[in-house]
Amino acid sequence: MTTTTAPLLPRNPAVTAALVVAAAGAATILGALFFQYGLGVVPCPLCLDQRKVYYVAIPLAIVVAIAAWRHAPRPLVVTGLGVLALTFLFGAGLAAYHAGVEWKWWLGPQDCSGPLNPLGSRGLMEQLQDISIVRCDEAAWRFLGLSLAGYNVLISLALAGIAAWGIKAVRRA
Repeated sequence: MTTTTAPLLPRNPAVTAALVVAAAGAATILGALFFQYGLGVVPCPLCLDQRKVYYVAIPLAIVVAIAAWRHAPRPLVVTGLGVLALTFLFGAGLAAYHAGVEWKWWLGPQDCSGPLNPLGSRGLMEQLQDISIVRCDEAAWRFLGLSLAGYNVLISLALAGIAAWGIKAVRRA
């Protein structure tokens, strides 16, 4: 007598692709938060902008996974995966722009400066002494020659590729 168990993930490539995108996206954001709060690597404005892609894509990927799991119409699932792929391609472009700024290939935005809190009881000069400017054109951390922005290019391209694989697999099914 043999017993079979149901697979952990259904044999649905759209569900798999969307869940992988959501999980890898969440891991990427957790990694960024670890660098920020665990290692003290303060993000610049471009770093924070790159995170917004994940804040949009992770919930969308979960919605797409649920829709695919519940057998939503194929065009809806394909569209959701397409939006995920385009979102991560945009994220890769933003990260590549940031990496180029770090390598001094082009100029970055003018707003790469620290926040100025309300004056309150402290004077402006006293507050200015405490502000730590986080520059977008200086990589705070590098490994094997790549900054966090450089790694985000690779991660974003990989996640766009996974979403595109999901589209291709759904269309073949």
